[in-house]
Amino acid sequence: MNIVKTGIEGVLVIEPRVFGDARGYFFESFNARDFAAQTGVDVHFVQDNESRSCHGVVRGLHFQRPPYAQAKLVRVVEGEVLDVAVDIRRQSTTYGQHVATLLSADNHRQFFIPKGFAHGFAVLSETAVFQYKCDEYYHPEAEGAIAWDDPTLAIDWHLAASEVLLSEKDSHHPLFNNFDTPFTTL
Repeated sequence: MNIVKTGIEGVLVIEPRVFGDARGYFFESFNARDFAAQTGVDVHFVQDNESRSCHGVVRGLHFQRPPYAQAKLVRVVEGEVLDVAVDIRRQSTTYGQHVATLLSADNHRQFFIPKGFAHGFAVLSETAVFQYKCDEYYHPEAEGAIAWDDPTLAIDWHLAASEVLLSEKDSHHPLFNNFDTPFTTL
């Protein structure tokens, strides 16, 4: 696998080695030993999730508060999404900045998002199947979120506002400047 560092420390794009021929393709989507050796991150995933969404769906920007914070390894198995990680660690030099990357069934890229980040994605294809591994179980009482369209964050979701489809919950999150981050130390 090829590890691509991003503009924010700890947020990584993973490009697996894909072996293809006339029959199709094969790749190893995760190997804990190799991941730790190449990234220096020893992570133990405990939960896998999958969602299917139609064009224009934006999910996020979500996180879980400590002590239930989650690191995630995300990928797309059908379609294409713009995936976004926002640094919400108050002491970080990149606090409030974000990294966005295109993930698709064609490019097989994965995105590693460490604890201390809000995460979201926008579906750019007709539909998308999105999978992610988490290193902490889901705890509804620890849920947190920031508005997807926050002007301070200025995220280009690659969608017109009129195309965006949100859940009821995702349409009522606080703006970044009104948000009290639970991640105060690095």
